[in-house]
Amino acid sequence: MRLTRRAALAGLATATLAAPARAQPLEPGRIPLTISARPIAAFEPRSPEKTRFGAMIFRSGLVLTGDHPRFGGLSGLWRSPDGRDLVAVTDNGFWLTAKPAYGNGRLSGLDDAELAPILGTSGRPLHRSRYYDTECLTIADGVAYLGVERAHEILRFDWARDGVEARARIVPAPREVKRLPNNRGLEAIGVAPPGHPLAGALVAISERSGGEDDPTLGIIIGGRQPGLFEVKRHNGFDITDMAFLPDGDILLLERWYRSLRGVGLRIRRIPGASLKPGALLDGPYLLDVDLGQEIDNMEGLSVHQERGRTIVTLISDDNFSFLQRTILLEFELV
Repeated sequence: MRLTRRAALAGLATATLAAPARAQPLEPGRIPLTISARPIAAFEPRSPEKTRFGAMIFRSGLVLTGDHPRFGGLSGLWRSPDGRDLVAVTDNGFWLTAKPAYGNGRLSGLDDAELAPILGTSGRPLHRSRYYDTECLTIADGVAYLGVERAHEILRFDWARDGVEARARIVPAPREVKRLPNNRGLEAIGVAPPGHPLAGALVAISERSGGEDDPTLGIIIGGRQPGLFEVKRHNGFDITDMAFLPDGDILLLERWYRSLRGVGLRIRRIPGASLKPGALLDGPYLLDVDLGQEIDNMEGLSVHQERGRTIVTLISDDNFSFLQRTILLEFELV
């Protein structure tokens, strides 16, 4: 979901100011991008020696600034199984591709960064169509899937063959998806991994399909048991992304926002075996933090393996507001 500028001004007034972007052409095509990165020395500034937060260990983080006005609004995130490639989507219809760089085992920047317009079925950029509000991303078996809020669609792209030049194809979805609230549609998407009872099925979850305390809608497309399910919500937190763990469990990224009170972040683990049509999913929280830690409007989550360790990467959507930040964080799941 895109937070309003007024909300950003009211609730995130403590955020640091980003340097103004240089004027660049906004027309389609691959756009080379220089990204400046400021290291985050401690996830909790008041306790710089602390690295363990819940069931996660903070590894490193960056505050990112790009030199093009299209940079920002990063709402979906994917990293390759080895972590060497990063793909994100902006909520105004652009791909961001880059290679994470490291120094002394800590994130130091993003190399070889490029922006490119996401293309629709006709080759026309999505940002010129009603499909502009791209909010979530996963890539599996060479296919990229995007969830589009407001239009309430799922798009697929032949990523292995065409990369950022791939054209969208619409994935048929249950009619209930079209009934989702305008700005609270599909925010999380993933593909069930091998070994999961629903292996190969596409799974998507809406940000908030009902009232303040109501469960939110999830869908299963394809696989052995397509259908609908729900995810229990707690304390007003909304779903902003998901990723499957190697064992088939699900990590859910959740965000809480209140004007004048700030923003919160939670990560919840859902047992993979509980995912089935008709289920009401819930599970324990692994991470629960707020503006006492280095976070912003966290909307993207990805999981990859590194020498047998499970690495969780998060990215924030700055809503193109000068009072918010694009933050990239890495944790190890203990």
